[in-house]
Amino acid sequence: MPASSTALLTDQYELTMLSAALADGSAERRCTFEVFTRRLPNGRRFGVAAGLGRLLPAIRDFRFSACELDRLTESGAIDDRAAGYLADYRFAGDISGYAEGEPYFAYSPILSVTGSFAEAVVLETLILSVLNHDCAIAAAAARMVLAAGDRPIIEMGSRRTHEQAAVACARAAYLVGFQASSNLAAGARYGIPTTGTAAHAFTLLHDTERAAFAAQLAALGLDTTLLVDTYDIGRGIEAAIEVAGPGLGAIRIDSGDLAVMAHQSRAQLDSLGAAGTRIVVSGDLDEYAIAALAAAPVDAYGAGTAVVTGSGAPTAGLVYKLVEVDGRPVTKRSENKSSAGGAKLGYRQHRASGTATGELVVQQRTGFRPGQGDRLLSVPVLRAGEQVAQPSLAESRAHHRAAMTALPWEALALSAGEPGLTVSFG
Repeated sequence: MPASSTALLTDQYELTMLSAALADGSAERRCTFEVFTRRLPNGRRFGVAAGLGRLLPAIRDFRFSACELDRLTESGAIDDRAAGYLADYRFAGDISGYAEGEPYFAYSPILSVTGSFAEAVVLETLILSVLNHDCAIAAAAARMVLAAGDRPIIEMGSRRTHEQAAVACARAAYLVGFQASSNLAAGARYGIPTTGTAAHAFTLLHDTERAAFAAQLAALGLDTTLLVDTYDIGRGIEAAIEVAGPGLGAIRIDSGDLAVMAHQSRAQLDSLGAAGTRIVVSGDLDEYAIAALAAAPVDAYGAGTAVVTGSGAPTAGLVYKLVEVDGRPVTKRSENKSSAGGAKLGYRQHRASGTATGELVVQQRTGFRPGQGDRLLSVPVLRAGEQVAQPSLAESRAHHRAAMTALPWEALALSAGEPGLTVSFG
């Protein structure tokens, strides 16, 4: 058994379906489930695939202990037949999906899970909880990166979410281009650069602002960032340069009208001979606030709450639907909740210039032959339960940059509108 099982991170109805399928003999029918969204969150023109790097270990650790099975049986959540099946559970099927960092759109088949009904159905909740969270965070963070242009952004939202969600948020933000995170667990677990200096409490601890700045400089050196808005920004900047000299690395502003404060602070720093001192701004920044600061003399951003809340879209709206049984397409026809039957593959279509023009979704069994500008999006993740070699987080960052560069300009707009690419079925 894994040291930390993920098996109970599921909904009871998954196990109820398992019990019923084992009882009527349908549990071993070969099935394919697909993960997709029927619509992007309001105001979004693209989504970003994220979370595979967290999901694969979670699937590996989806194993039930004897104690857990006893408790589930005693509570009536499963019967003895299901308990016997789950005692030896290990996913032995196939999974393919869009690479981490890949943009996606409505009805993009971003994950395909094939195996027996029994082994695939019990993974639904785990898969959706990981992907819905990480894809939502990645899409929000990617929009902030677009708004920031060449200016770096630091993720600093740990205090605004669940302690484990904070680590996942830092990873998703780094995937799409954030430079660093304040979260040390994310640094240890995923190799993400970490950074951090001081909060207002450190200034308030000391009798004067100058004393606080002097203590921070003594501990962290001249390249540190001094938080100058605890009392009065103008006086804070004056004190910072008096203590540090004109070689101070940076100041941070966390309140007020950031555009106005940035212009005033830049003028003051320059007048004090600190032309090389950078200006970092933070304080509930989302993609729109960052875009509004494009003309301000800002050198870097710190974003927190909007990152960990998905900038108002905390879920990607992904669903996990059965699309094929024993090689036969099955289709859900419920109003406003339809699904397209059959196991599918996604292709990104491009002009000769490299600009993406659309996304084509085709049935796996049709023998589709891609054209010269078609790039296969669905890549193997697990084969017969064994993990296929996956890219590093650094490689996924590079993949995201390249894929975003290929999107047409209308797909990258922050304003509400139609999705930047159309998904068609071939």
